[in-house]
Amino acid sequence: MNNYVKRISQKVDKLSKEQILELFDDVIDENKSYKSIIDSLSSGILILDNKFILQRNNTIAESRLPFKGRLADAKKSEYPIWTYIDDEDIASFLENCAKKQITNSSEEFSTITSGGSIRFVSITISPLVHEYKFNGSIIIIRDITEKKNQEVLMHRMENLANLTNLAAGMAHEIKNPLGAISIHIQLIQKAIKKARENQDVLPGKKFVEDHIDVVNEEIEHLNKLVMDFLTAVRPVKATLELKDPDKILSDLVVFLKPEFNKSGIKMNFDPSGKSQRIMLDEKLFREVFINLSQNSLAAIKAKYPECKENSCINENVEPMFSIQSSLEDNKIVIKISDNGCGMSEETLSKIFEPYYTTKANGTGLGMTMVYKIVKEFSGDILVDSTENVGTTFTLSFPIPQKDTKLLA
Repeated sequence: MNNYVKRISQKVDKLSKEQILELFDDVIDENKSYKSIIDSLSSGILILDNKFILQRNNTIAESRLPFKGRLADAKKSEYPIWTYIDDEDIASFLENCAKKQITNSSEEFSTITSGGSIRFVSITISPLVHEYKFNGSIIIIRDITEKKNQEVLMHRMENLANLTNLAAGMAHEIKNPLGAISIHIQLIQKAIKKARENQDVLPGKKFVEDHIDVVNEEIEHLNKLVMDFLTAVRPVKATLELKDPDKILSDLVVFLKPEFNKSGIKMNFDPSGKSQRIMLDEKLFREVFINLSQNSLAAIKAKYPECKENSCINENVEPMFSIQSSLEDNKIVIKISDNGCGMSEETLSKIFEPYYTTKANGTGLGMTMVYKIVKEFSGDILVDSTENVGTTFTLSFPIPQKDTKLLA
């Protein structure tokens, strides 16, 4: 069609009025056809000029991204498209592409709809080329929510297989209290039977009461076991979004630092230096690192009891706690290290097992929950520890991979 119009335009002065009108009708029909095709696409399309000002879009684009107003208004303005996007991460991504003249890039983002639900979108930016010249950019917005939800569902189904071992451990824990309850009830029954045979003369003072006290204690023990079991097996209610872990860790370090300084412990944070989003729940992510940091704090204080606020009696002693983040093989790797009292080989082998604890008042479920949350984020957690030397937890989380492969 373009070649046809070009050839006709060269002879327009020789055309009759009817032929010109017919030509315009053809052009209008062709434009309608193109618009119909673009509007029928399941992906949102934004066509921008060299200054990232919106020139054209399809209907579905407005439902794929959160905009501050109607796109029709953006076309009439002289402001770049990111000023109309009501999402800080997406707006920053597009602004960064414009300023650094990035013409090929793809990123995934999570947005919150007006109804409060989480939606995942993939945004791809490609060059708009006309007659071998860069003439702007094309932004394609794909809804990948269903894909992400399926990945989460499959991961949770895999985790259900681990409940078998947990249930077996629970059965073993319940067996002992039930045995004790059975024995003491049998003793009470024998005492009552003997009393009836002996003209209803009751046993000695507090005989029955002592047995009942034991039964009540074991029932309370059973109740605690059941509640702990429910905590251990209950699915983690994670609302997964694409978040930058370095930003969350940076805020968390500011929150934790006063507590560590109070015990004379130096705290270091070494971020990766690269903004990279991964699938996580910010509240649960914070819970993991608060739990690990509290364990490190206890381990350091146990090794260096003489250390107090901002100082140690022994100048050669330097209690340390550090968090280090890095990018390795399409993963974000976070290491939490301390030079505290460390762990024995036995503790190290059982650290993630439910009900195992070395603390007098511990439930033995803190590290179990840490393990569950990390797995919920499709991550892995490893621990390396030496007694009287220190401990390092290594957490790794996959970086979402894009389906679209682009040339540099």
